Amino acid sequence: MLQPPVKGKTVLGLDPAYRTGCKIAVVDETGKVLDTAVIYPTPPQNKVEEAKKMMKHLIEKNNVDIISIGNGTASRESEIFVAELLKEIDRKVYYMVVSEAGASVYSASKLGAEEFPDFDVALRSAVSIARRLQDPLAELVKIDPKAIGVGQYQHDMNQKRLGETLGGVVEDCVNSVGVDLNTASPSLLSYISGVSSAIAKNIVEYRETNGKFRKRDELKKVKKLGDKTFEQCAGFLRIPDGDNVLDNTSVHPESYEAAKKLLDIMGYSLEDVKQKKLDGLKEKVEKTGISKIAEEIGVGVPTLRDIIKELLKPGRDPRDELPKPILLTDVLHLEDLRPGMVLTVL
Repeated sequence: MLQPPVKGKTVLGLDPAYRTGCKIAVVDETGKVLDTAVIYPTPPQNKVEEAKKMMKHLIEKNNVDIISIGNGTASRESEIFVAELLKEIDRKVYYMVVSEAGASVYSASKLGAEEFPDFDVALRSAVSIARRLQDPLAELVKIDPKAIGVGQYQHDMNQKRLGETLGGVVEDCVNSVGVDLNTASPSLLSYISGVSSAIAKNIVEYRETNGKFRKRDELKKVKKLGDKTFEQCAGFLRIPDGDNVLDNTSVHPESYEAAKKLLDIMGYSLEDVKQKKLDGLKEKVEKTGISKIAEEIGVGVPTLRDIIKELLKPGRDPRDELPKPILLTDVLHLEDLRPGMVLTVL
């Protein structure tokens, strides 16, 4: 769930199959569906050339950057087909095999039907496979954690306790990463601390009616979202292009004054935070004395350290510190290896 997202790329999702054909969905960098199709490059049809023609058309038409292949039935054959196809086109396109665990559950779910009422169940799976590469966390929260497949003996466990534990893990993941208040789905918002499913829907409804949130305080205008809920959730909800750069950090609104005092004492401004011009802030604080500064701005030392960390990297995504997804082109056999290649072995 904490696999780093692949941002700003147009992705073609490929849900492999044999008899019923491979389903395709192309999504833009925001996850919006641009195109869908069904091709038959695998047995028993083996319409490889016809499938290549369709894929080339979709790649060219939509400026596809990456192909996301589900790892289920016929995945290997589909990977070979895609690798061969990429050798025949001029555009630099990569591919990656992603886990499709739970994709079929999402496609047949009420949520899947609400999101894509006009789509066939299999095409919804292709959309999910494409989006999983773009932002695994945002897509996986749409399904029951138990459907992801967390162990061979999960069905032998107490299902209530298992559900609560897995739900807690998902909640920890979502809150540690944070959520963009202006793009998050109700499914994602419902895992934020203090936010129920009803409040999550109200947030989206408010956003659709009044436009993008400009500041965190606007949350208090959302139906059923009171002061206590705001206190619990505000620090986990981000506004990247808001009126206050602190709204794009995990600094809680109750610590805004402390953050501003810190900047003032050290000779910086909120504009410096926005422009990422805080070189030397950490060193200046250490030199002055972190305990002294903490006392002066009215917070504890651990809170001060957290504030400094967030000010230095507004919009920080902890997933960016993890190993990036491995994007491939054509290394499928030993014969594909060439002198100078550097490969990551899984």
